[in-house]
Amino acid sequence: MQTLHTHLEMTQFSSLNIPDGGYDAVIFDLDGTLVDSMPIHFKAWCEALTKHDAPNVFPEDVFYALGGRPTKDIVEDLNGECGLHLNAEELAVDKREAFLRNIKQVEIIEDVVAFAQSLRGKMPMGVATGGTRVVAEKTLQAVGLSDLFDEVVTANDVACGKPAPDVYLESADRLGVAPERCLVLEDAPAGLIAAQSAGMQVVTVPAPVRVH
Repeated sequence: MQTLHTHLEMTQFSSLNIPDGGYDAVIFDLDGTLVDSMPIHFKAWCEALTKHDAPNVFPEDVFYALGGRPTKDIVEDLNGECGLHLNAEELAVDKREAFLRNIKQVEIIEDVVAFAQSLRGKMPMGVATGGTRVVAEKTLQAVGLSDLFDEVVTANDVACGKPAPDVYLESADRLGVAPERCLVLEDAPAGLIAAQSAGMQVVTVPAPVRVH
């Protein structure tokens, strides 16, 4: 079988610590991994919570710690921890609409996308996100990545979101590759736990450097 990557090729992505081999498919998280969208998601959360008379209940550091988890799960946590009675369905809609209004601000994370593009036609690739299908598809469209992946699995496709392994196991199944032969790129704690629980190799994507 032809070697997919030479050592020279892999040095292009040395910042990601991509393993030399041992995998037959690659699955990418979306927000914070393929695209730098987390600041826009946080802004959307703030707008939606303010609309629901609950401003300042979701600190930015907590938001990043919960990255990758479905919106409805986060709302349930906020209700329990802050004694609120937010309607998860309504807030999720408002948060989604706020994000979509600003979706043109989303940019790719270049090293990760370059790695994905290097695999085009060489092995199956998928996206596994804690976001909804509408937001995931519109995000991929906005940055021109819709045609790069064989499968996109979202929170709408599984019973339990990250940190449960469901999205990654479903992705492996759709790609036709055993979980232990999948490589995952992830940035958030919940997603890292999900991928590890699925029995997959995991590469941690560092947070984008922001200039203030």
